[in-house]
Amino acid sequence: MIIITGAAGFIGSALVWGLNQRGFNEIIIVDDLQQDERWKNLVHLAFDDFIHKDEFIDYLQQGTLDDSIDGIIHMGACSDTTEKDADFLLRNNYEYTKFLALWCIEHEKRFVYASSAATYGDGALGFSDNHDIIPKLRPLNMYGYSKQLFDRWALNNGFLDKIAGLKYFNVFGPNEYHKGEMRSVVHKAFGQIQQTGKVRLFKSYHPEYKDGWQLRDFIYVKDAVDMTLWFYEHNDKNGIFNIGTGKARSFYDLAAAVFSALGKKTNIEYIDMPAEIRNKYQYFTQAEMKKLHKVGYRKKTTSLEDAIGDYVKNYLATKNIFLSRGNS
Repeated sequence: MIIITGAAGFIGSALVWGLNQRGFNEIIIVDDLQQDERWKNLVHLAFDDFIHKDEFIDYLQQGTLDDSIDGIIHMGACSDTTEKDADFLLRNNYEYTKFLALWCIEHEKRFVYASSAATYGDGALGFSDNHDIIPKLRPLNMYGYSKQLFDRWALNNGFLDKIAGLKYFNVFGPNEYHKGEMRSVVHKAFGQIQQTGKVRLFKSYHPEYKDGWQLRDFIYVKDAVDMTLWFYEHNDKNGIFNIGTGKARSFYDLAAAVFSALGKKTNIEYIDMPAEIRNKYQYFTQAEMKKLHKVGYRKKTTSLEDAIGDYVKNYLATKNIFLSRGNS
């Protein structure tokens, strides 16, 4: 039995899909469905049970699930980079993760958890997933700091040789529809093209970057799922690892790929970046992937154009917009 926390969310539900694609349905979903439509991500997926995230701790403390659990993939955190309630983030992203990690270590269960590329801050120290850089990182927002706190705690206590932490870069793809402003630019661009025929991108406020040529490491959710499940299956591969493509691409490239997938001519409008995020904006991210490849993961990631083509043509432009047991 595999536990997936945050399993109604974007990457969490995609992981359930990935397991279903492998013919595995012995999954317990742990989440808090709240008031958005993330529940729809679960409708077409197969799993055994659903437990509310607040009740899940009680189940573990009471020993109800000890014998049935093989491991936990922990995606259940607040991923809103604009969240300002620091105490909530500490409880939800830091303390909750500590409890699950300690439980898995004590009971010798596999533990894979979501860290974040937001821990790298402005990228001044690069994007290496080597452990010696962890104490030096300075995240730009409280979300990133909550992830950084756990990475540092795991490092300081010598747990990174027992668990795997994954730093996801800019993930996009099916099942992100409930995320509001936290949706990927791909999803937003598709909607803008449908409504107005053009895509709006932020102007640059950095002299080294033209408008629209800010760079990100965009990774398709299907590739992120494959990497994550590989770590779950290889319980001797532990530590912090980047989950990205290793190739930075511009927002212009991304928008152009959406237009191309729709068979339309590229039409971009550049707009002012909100003042409140200008000093916290990352102009470049690119995952270093040597460490992942060194431990044995060899599969190539999908190109930005091919990934966007699949997302747009097979999901966004159709009524079959959710990952399900019947698609791949």
